[in-house]
Parts: sequence; C-alpha cells; structure tokens
Amino acid sequence: MSMIGDAKAAVKGAIQGAMQKAIAAAPDSWMPGGTPDPLIREQHGHTGKPVSRIDGPLKVAGAAPFAAEFALEQMTYASVLFSTVARGRIATLDTVAAERAPGVVLVMTYHNAPRMKPMPLFMSTSKAGGGNDLPILQDPEIHWNGQPIAVVLAESQEQADYAKSLIAVTYERADAMTNFAAAKAAGTEPGEFQGEPLKLEIGDAEAALAAAAHRVDHVYRTPRHNHNPIELHAATVTWEGETLRVHDATQAVAHTAWSLAQIFGIDEKQVRVTSPFVGGGFGSKTLWEHQALAAAASKLAGRPVRIVLSREGVHRTIGGRAMTEQRVAIGAQADGTFDAIVHTGAITMSRHSATPEPFIVQTKSAYAAGAFKLDVEQAFIDMVANTFMRAPGEAVGTFGLESAIDELAVALDIDPIELRLKNEPAQDPTTGLPFSQRAVEQAFRDGAARFGWADRPKVPGSRREGDWLIGMGVATGTYPYYRMPGGAARITLDRNGHATVGIAAHEMGMGTATAHTQVTADRLGLSLDQVTFNYADTDLPGVVLAGGSQQTAAIGAAIVEAQRELFAELLTLAGNDSSLAGLKPHDVFGTRGGLAKLDEPDRYESYTSILSRAQREAVTVEATPPDPLELQHWSMHSHSAIFVEVRVNAVTGEVRVSRMLGSFDCGRILNPKTGASQFRGGMIMGLGLALTEETMFDERTGRIMNPSLAEYHVPVHLDVPAIEVMWTDIPDPRSPMGARGIGEIGITGVGAAVANAVYNATGKRIRELPITLDKLF
Repeated sequence: MSMIGDAKAAVKGAIQGAMQKAIAAAPDSWMPGGTPDPLIREQHGHTGKPVSRIDGPLKVAGAAPFAAEFALEQMTYASVLFSTVARGRIATLDTVAAERAPGVVLVMTYHNAPRMKPMPLFMSTSKAGGGNDLPILQDPEIHWNGQPIAVVLAESQEQADYAKSLIAVTYERADAMTNFAAAKAAGTEPGEFQGEPLKLEIGDAEAALAAAAHRVDHVYRTPRHNHNPIELHAATVTWEGETLRVHDATQAVAHTAWSLAQIFGIDEKQVRVTSPFVGGGFGSKTLWEHQALAAAASKLAGRPVRIVLSREGVHRTIGGRAMTEQRVAIGAQADGTFDAIVHTGAITMSRHSATPEPFIVQTKSAYAAGAFKLDVEQAFIDMVANTFMRAPGEAVGTFGLESAIDELAVALDIDPIELRLKNEPAQDPTTGLPFSQRAVEQAFRDGAARFGWADRPKVPGSRREGDWLIGMGVATGTYPYYRMPGGAARITLDRNGHATVGIAAHEMGMGTATAHTQVTADRLGLSLDQVTFNYADTDLPGVVLAGGSQQTAAIGAAIVEAQRELFAELLTLAGNDSSLAGLKPHDVFGTRGGLAKLDEPDRYESYTSILSRAQREAVTVEATPPDPLELQHWSMHSHSAIFVEVRVNAVTGEVRVSRMLGSFDCGRILNPKTGASQFRGGMIMGLGLALTEETMFDERTGRIMNPSLAEYHVPVHLDVPAIEVMWTDIPDPRSPMGARGIGEIGITGVGAAVANAVYNATGKRIRELPITLDKLF
C-alpha cells in the first residue's frame, strides 16, 4: 500500500474507532435515557391499523378549502407575465393598454413594485424557504427564460389574463449558457447537498476497478423533470393592517412566514401562513416568486389577491429536477464480490439555487465494496432554479447504480437478486456506523416469492406472446431517514378527556393528520374521536417541513415529548391523594382515558378525575423533542425491492408495464391504508421517470418547450398496471414510533427496474431515460 493509502487507512480507522466509542455510549434508542417507546414493542390500539383518512369526507364533499378557495371581500385576481429570453434586461415595457383594459385594478412591474429583499435561499438558515436568491421584480435584469416581469390584478381572472396579453416588452439580449456540454467545458464546481460535500473517496477505486476480474463501466443519463402536482401553485393573500395573511399551497408554513417577513422587512410575527390542504407538492411547494408578488400587489392595491399559476406558469417559475450524466463503474471478483464502486458525473444547476441533484447518496450505503469513488460536479446553466423533487438524487441515482448492477449480473451470469444480496453490507460501508435496522434480504426474498421471480426468462428476448416480448427486472431502492430539528408540539387535554394536538406540520394527501391522531390516541389511551389534530398554521408551534420523508418522525418525536410533559403535569395535579402519588412520568402510561402504572395497571386515575379534583378545565403543555442525535450513532435508511414485468411490442417498440410489486423495509407502518397509498403513488411517479417524463429544453432560447400536461407526459390510468405492495413491518428501535419515512422510497429503483425488465425482454440495454420508442428501435 502507498503512503497515501496508509494515511487514508489510518484516518479511516481512527474515525471508525471514535464512532464505535460513541455508539457504545449511545442510548439504545433515540429516546433520552435509552427508554424504548412502548408503541414499538407491540402493535395495539389504533396504531398500525388501516384507518381511513379523517379528512376524506371533507374532500369528497368538496368542503376542504385549498389555497385558491378562500373567499375574501373585494378579491382581486392575479395574472403573471413571464420573460421570453434567457439572459439580458428589459429595454421597453409598455403597460398602458393593460392598465386601460376592463376590470384592471393594478399593473405591477419593477417600476412600481414595493421594495423587496431577495428570497432567503433554502437551507441558508434554519427557516429560509426560498427557491432562489434573486431580486423579485426590483430591476430590469433577466436571469432565465420564464422569469416573472409583470403582475396584473383585475376583478376577474379572465380580465387579468386578457390585460396581461396587452403588455408590450422588448429586451436587450445577453449571451446565455443553455447547453450542458458547453457548461461543463466552461468549468464545474464540486456539488454540495444540505451542507455536505458530494464527494467521497475510500481507497483507490480506479486502481481496484482496473485490477478487478470483472467490471462494467458505463454512462447513464437522465433528463430535466418538471413538477406537476394536481393542485396548481396558489395563494390567497391580504394585508390586515400591518399583518400579512397568507392562505398558501405550501409544505413549509413556518419557513414561508419567516422568509416573507425577511422579504418585506417586517417581524415574523406579522406574517401568518395557513395551508390546511395541499393537492400534492413533491418538493415544489415552498416559497417562490408568486407568493411575494401577490403580497406586494395586495399592498399596492389595498385589496386581497388570489394568485394561481397556470400549468405553464408552474413550469416557467417553479424549479424541478436537474439533468444528470452519471458514470457508474463496478469491479467485482469472479464470485460477484464488489472490489470497487465508482459513481461520478455532472448535473445542471442554476447559480441561484441550493439544491443540486445528489445522485450518489444511495451509493454511499447500498452495497459493500473494497473501495469507493463518488463525486457530483455542478455545471451552471441559465435556467429556472433547481429544487427538490421526490427522492432528490436517489430517484435518478438508483437508475445508474441499479442498471450497472444488472449489467454486471448478466456479465457474471449471476441472478441479479443474488448479486445484490452477495454484497449486502454488515455496516454502513462508507461511515462504519451500524445500521439501526435493515431487512433488505427479507424484502427481496418475500417480494421474489410473491412476484414469481423464479419464472423470469433466463435468456433476454426468449419469451414472446404474439408481437409482445416479455421480461422481468428488479432493482433496490433506498432513501435515508431524516428527522429535522425544530419540531415542537402543543397538547391541550380538557376535563372531558379530549386532547387537542397542535403542530405547524402539513397534510399533502399522505394522511398526516390521520396517522398522528392514531398515535396520539394510543399514547394517551383515548379513542380516535377524543383527539383533534391541528396543523399547517404558523400560530401553532414548530418549524416542520413536509419534505425528506421526515415529517412523520418529526411530528412523532414532538408528540412523544409533549405527552411526557403532559403526564408530568397531570401527576403534579393528581397530588398525594391520588393512587398515582409518588410516580414519575416514565412510570405511567395512558389507558382507558387516564393514567395507570406500567407494571400495576390497577393503580389508575382518569383524566377527568385528576382535572376535576384540581379544579382545572384543561391543561396545556408544549414541548420540543431532542435533536436528532440518533443519526450520529446509526446509519438509518428505508429500503425496497422493486419488481417489474414489461411487455415490449416487437413491431412498434411500445413499452407497457404489465405488473409491478414493491417490497418495502421501512420500519413500522403506522397506517397500512395510507402507507400503501404512499408506496403506490411513488411507484407510479417512478413509471413517469422511466417511460414518459422529460422537460424539453430549447437550447437556442433557454425556453421550456412543453410546459403543459398535453406535452409533458405523466402516467395516466392506462399506463399504470395493478401494483402490489408489501412490507416487513419491523420496527426501527432508533426512530420515534419505530417508523421511517415512506413518501419517497416508492419512486427509487423504479427507473432501473423498468430498464432492466426492458433488457430482459429485448436484449437491448437502455442507459438514458425516458425509455422511448426511438431508443429501442
């Protein structure tokens, strides 16, 4: 070994030694003092049951108010005009005809917009929520094709849209960077994601690759993707004196409120944001220009504003997933043991965003190998800022990694599942941390048995029914566990035994309120109708983001901590006359509408009795959970085994996915009904990634060419087969409630599983998504 290699080994050994000492001193779970959560020892009560979403009746009845459905007096309607050049400045801007149009209340441009500071860029501080850090309608400069340059307010949406068409604009164009290859040639910069460099080397992977008995080494490409949630990005905004009131379609109420306060130079307490229902977000529904534009226009006009971006407006101004170019190389021994994994490449980025596509994240923990070389480089293009999109990094990174593994399995003549399991790591291969809980092999074995993997054609292109070639493919999916700090919860328990929970979290259709009503009811020993769960309002405590599949853990941890505070307060109120006298919060549990001693359930008193004797109508507590120290001691991830059967028409090249199965290992599933919906939704989005979705980008103008659902193709009913889902349901003892995130694991692995199935059906390897007819024949 070289001196450099010796030094690296010594450093790695020292780091791992320190980690092992930290692990030995760590608690047995995330809970302070190492006390396991009773809810993860056994399933009982409501948690783990398939409860229907409590907001379902409201939505079915059309009584659930979304952001654009709040009716305010003297409402005005906004329409946004977008730039049509990639870089430059506005030369002339004639708004006279628009101002004279019927119903027009205001035309706002950089000439008359209130002074606004740039959006605080997401992750620049704990509450920053901006998608970019550019000035908002403050100057004539143009930074991308689609940038908002004017807002029209009118008495109706139709009047606003018509008046906008009357605005005349000319530009002084400047040279723009719109080509990926040219951007790479101009120089790249090292990627960074959530404060961590996207670069890691362990050992000499290139040397190990060159020396390996068997190797694959290919480039895989994925295109730009745009967000298309069913609910358009919208907000209803008004000023109540000096207070800004925003009904928003957001997955970050606290971040939005704080950021808007910074933009307008007011106190955070002067901004109230609510978002009771959101029709899908997937990472896109944070703070963009439209909320600030609506607030500024409302201030100028002195009237409420409803702003709803058109589908084109969403494509023009809301960030999406970046283009990637990934080199994946794997060196292996004759028996399939990995000697080296190389996963490097480049992505496109705007210089005004902070969310690159971290396609190497899953490669850091998915497989054991003797050496690693991982690197993401950023190439800068003049375009709308990048942002998070469901499983950022993993969704496209698994396409490269899992396709390469399938290619290696073919070269070695080893079953693709057996090759993956051959390289299952005993501990995190790049950090040395132990896994908190990992049952990848069980997920694969169970899934293979149910899917009928044993019937997979052994020779590509060998199974045919008429004009249809049939094949099967598989891939591993992985997504890290997160629990962001800042979550806080409030619980009010009244004399009737009714508990009201409040936390500034979000409901985007995943069943947040339902699952945590179940959890709260179990922890307090109440029925579901004795719990009310309030959320998505900045008047509530907590800074909780519905992103990174971490909201469930963040809310759960906050509820657990608030429940402890509540029990402590109740035991104090119970006093010495109670059968609970002398007990501490960790001695009791909630049951039958009251408290009982853990090992003596007959030592019991109801909540009604405690509060009545204390002459209290209710008791309220608020608590913040410990920081997510579990992540310092354990490697924590959700996992999946994705199975796909495809049919490829030998004449036309049409690809049809005929069967899908997802076998998941995600800790404990709090609600099987809403959980299954999340898994299936992610897998359907994965079908779009694999087969249909691609943002067409005109490099001559920097303009998106397909900004509509007529031309940007997402999966529809006829594209989606019957989807089976199953899970291990093994609690993770290091996470609140034993649960890990499930919102994003469904999409990871699907792109590769489809591509691998297409190879098995046709013998043709596709290394660039989406898999379209031109790539097959």
